Amino acid sequence: MSKPMEFTGERFTPECVREIWYEHFHRYALAGDLVAGKHVLDAACGEGYGSAHLASMAKTVIAVDISTEAIDHASERYQADNLKFQVADVCKLPFQDDEFECIVSFETLEHLEDQSGLLQEFRRVLEPDGFLLISSPDKAVYSDRDQNENEFHVRELYRDELEALLAEQFPARCLLRQKLVFNSVIWSEGANSRLVFHQAQSGQISATQSPGHEAMYYIAICAARKDCLPALERELWLFDDAEESVYEHYHHEIRKNMAAGELLASMQCQLEELRAAISDSSPVPQSPGSWWKRLFRSQ
Repeated sequence: MSKPMEFTGERFTPECVREIWYEHFHRYALAGDLVAGKHVLDAACGEGYGSAHLASMAKTVIAVDISTEAIDHASERYQADNLKFQVADVCKLPFQDDEFECIVSFETLEHLEDQSGLLQEFRRVLEPDGFLLISSPDKAVYSDRDQNENEFHVRELYRDELEALLAEQFPARCLLRQKLVFNSVIWSEGANSRLVFHQAQSGQISATQSPGHEAMYYIAICAARKDCLPALERELWLFDDAEESVYEHYHHEIRKNMAAGELLASMQCQLEELRAAISDSSPVPQSPGSWWKRLFRSQ
C-alpha cells in the first residue's frame, strides 16, 4: 500500500479524523447502496478511497481527477478489476455521450468557477435515464454561520442558488440534507426494520438494520398481554438539544487543545533557541550573575 497523501485541505484523505471523516465516508456509503450493478463515473475522485468503495458495489467505476499526484496515488493504493483511475478535467471529460449510468461527484462544485459547464458535461456523459449524485456545502451554514474559510473554495452556493443551478440540466431532483449531530439514539430491534445504518470498520462499509453497537441501556414496554402493548409507529427515535450543547463542547475542547498545542510548540522553539544560545556561549564564569548578563546581552 502506498503512503498516505499529505492533507492540504484541498482533498480529503482517509487518515483524517473526527467530523470530516464521518461526513465524507457517509456520502460514499449512501452512494454505494445506489450504484450497485451500474457503470459509474466518480468525478473529482481525489485520493480514491470513495471510488474503491463504489467499486465494491458497482459493475464498473472510472474515477477521474485533475491532479496527477492524486491519480498516481489512487492507482497504487486501490486496485480492482472493475476500477480505473485516470487524469481528466471534469469540465472536459474524455468520454462519449451517454456513457455512464451514474455519476458521483462529492464536494466538487464549490471548487470550480464554471459550475454550469461542469453540469453540462455531466448531463452529456450520463445516460438519458441515469442519475447524478452531487454534494456541496450550504454557504449560509458552512461559511456565514459557522465562519469556515476554505481557501480552495472558489464559489460556494446558497440553497436556492444550488437548486437553480441543478435545474438547468436536471429538472427532477431529490434534495437530501447532511449534518453531523450528537444524538441519543433509541431504536427497535424488529426483524422487519426499514432503517439503514452505515458503519465503517477496517476500511469496509457495511449496512445493517440497527446501529452496529451494543446498547448501553434497554427500555422495556410491558403489559399483561401482547394486545395491551402500545403500537409503535416508528423504529428510530433521535434526541438532541436545539443549542447542540455536546457539539459546542466538542468544538470548545478542540479549539482549546489546538491553542495548547500552539503554545507548547512556541515554548519548545524558545527552549531550543535558549539551548543553542547556551551551547554557543563562552565557558561559564565563576559569577553566575555576570554569565547570565553576558548571555542575554548577546541575544
